[in-house]
Amino acid sequence: MNTAFPRILTLLRKERGISQKKASQELKISQALLSHYEKGIRECGLEFVVRAADFYSVSCDYLLGRTPDKSGAMIAVDEIPENDPSVKDNMFRGSVLPVLNKKLVINSLQIIFDLLQRCNNKALTTEASSALMLAVYSVFRQLYSANPKNPEALFSLPSYLHLPAVTGEFARTSATLGHLAAGGSIGDDQGLQNPPLISTDTIAANYPLFASSLFNLLKSAETKLNDKK
Repeated sequence: MNTAFPRILTLLRKERGISQKKASQELKISQALLSHYEKGIRECGLEFVVRAADFYSVSCDYLLGRTPDKSGAMIAVDEIPENDPSVKDNMFRGSVLPVLNKKLVINSLQIIFDLLQRCNNKALTTEASSALMLAVYSVFRQLYSANPKNPEALFSLPSYLHLPAVTGEFARTSATLGHLAAGGSIGDDQGLQNPPLISTDTIAANYPLFASSLFNLLKSAETKLNDKK
């Protein structure tokens, strides 16, 4: 069973802002059957996939979770915009994977920080930035420490405390970030009061150069997370 199809089918309906009843009428099936499709209880045929793709103006590949791009386009390294043209891609030798992932991460961060700016919440921005900095710190430290000739004196935190400390602090930061994003306050720090309305369409419209990178990053991350189940 395709597990992506029910989720994406539901997402498209909700992003359009219509009820199951309205969608089922437009798609010429019963509401009960559409509910089963959206919950993954029943599988649909190819005819319905094509009909739903036409109705929501997306490709069948997108509807089936084969690509994060609604048009069905597959991403290529040279098609992803380079945020920093001064950095030459040929500095990565042996594989295009570092180049691809670098662009996905950097371009996605453009969207993240723009959304944080729109939120206009200092505490939220601080916690989000801390979470990202911790990830960068940990990856760099592990690469640095891979060679015993690199002096550990660069870091004040003992090597044996690195991973436990980062894991614990990342969990705390993530929890705080989630609490603030949900509108909760911490001491004098007010939570987010007017969260931005975000959909795949608004992301694509507001960030035409970077949207594809974010969607591909999300798909890649969730594929890895789902593989761990």
